[in-house]
Amino acid sequence: MDTRATGPVLELNKAVPSFDESGLPPVPFSMRLMPGDCAVVEARDASRTTIFADMCSGLVPLTDGSVKFMGLDWNELHDRETNALRGRIGRMTRRQSWADFLGTHMGIMLQQLHHTTRDVEDVVAEATRLSEWFGLPGLPVLRPTMLSDGDLLRAACVRAFMGRPRLLLLEDPLEASSADLEAAFLGALTTARDKGAGVIWLVRNNAVWQGYRQGITSMWRLADDGLVAVRTG
Repeated sequence: MDTRATGPVLELNKAVPSFDESGLPPVPFSMRLMPGDCAVVEARDASRTTIFADMCSGLVPLTDGSVKFMGLDWNELHDRETNALRGRIGRMTRRQSWADFLGTHMGIMLQQLHHTTRDVEDVVAEATRLSEWFGLPGLPVLRPTMLSDGDLLRAACVRAFMGRPRLLLLEDPLEASSADLEAAFLGALTTARDKGAGVIWLVRNNAVWQGYRQGITSMWRLADDGLVAVRTG
């Protein structure tokens, strides 16, 4: 599938979400995220944060406007095209997102195995390398409920950064993390941006991103009246 190599990674153009199907305020949302950008979005409501990330991923019906990823309007695509595009999105979400009947390694790799045509050996090698980068002893094969909260957070980081994502939607990954995970996360974040990924970092507490302040390109607040730009100066 051909996609534009230049232009915004993500563009919300006066996108009005369906309130009945999302719970988001039915007002126009507008945002443009370019390759390498890192936008911080402050949102106190965890469920609203997740639904906003869903909207960016083309999973929320709109009553007006559009959401485009890599230049393509989610509403104009067929299943095969949306599946291919979602293989280029890395997400960390507060929603329960691990299937306990699978080993954690399968939960990490499933998106890449389902949405891309990569060789299994290549996916396993990348998952193993990233697991070690984020402080795990190797690719975790135990079921998610058998891992500590800290190791499960590390596994979620691995899953998000798999497959050279073009868009990263990250919900509060550093809120309760250790210093070593913070260093690994920020290193992976910078590397992904250098390769052209756009990042939306969704936070509940502005303190978590202060160590990366110089890398932030824009700030927003998810409020009752929609997405509001915040001055950074």
